[in-house]
Amino acid sequence: MSAEIKLATGEDVTLVGGSGGIFEIRQNGNVVWKKERGGAFPADGEGAALFSNT
Repeated sequence: MSAEIKLATGEDVTLVGGSGGIFEIRQNGNVVWKKERGGAFPADGEGAALFSNT
């Protein structure tokens, strides 16, 4: 997913491991995707699309 985001934005991203099934995508400290809300991980391209609109 980090490669997709870099390709879409040109920005390096950092993946940070968590525990307990928590998965969030944050931009500048703001949560833009939370697995708990949608119940699933983002599909291919969905994570990168979150950043291409900013």
